[in-house]
Amino acid sequence: MADYEREEKPTVDTRQISKPNRRRRRQETFSTYIYKVLRTVHSDTGISNKAMNIMNSFMNDIFDQICEDATRLAQINKRKTLSQREVATATRLIIPGELSRHALSEGNKAVSAMNTSREADRDDADDAEGEMDE
Repeated sequence: MADYEREEKPTVDTRQISKPNRRRRRQETFSTYIYKVLRTVHSDTGISNKAMNIMNSFMNDIFDQICEDATRLAQINKRKTLSQREVATATRLIIPGELSRHALSEGNKAVSAMNTSREADRDDADDAEGEMDE
């Protein structure tokens, strides 16, 4: 029988092995938008990190409540797609009084701006298509 010498394997420190770089998903916050609104309302006032976190939490809660109510309204009406109407009704249900009127007017303004932007994009696409045909 032949004597076999055991080959020594180099010891590897498992802490030194690099794991594949997994990017953590960035946490989306409303902080930039909250800060912009604060600047337009009170340009000389700042906001602490703790207050920003509270405002962000508040915005997330309101957003979730509006989404849940709008989804429930769409299900009641046997629709699979949320429309502006469901979101507006949910906003009226969740946000009280005059604040809801302001929220609805800003929402309507945003929807109309989006629609005009879409129409402009369609017109540009039609113009480009017409030039290609000629």
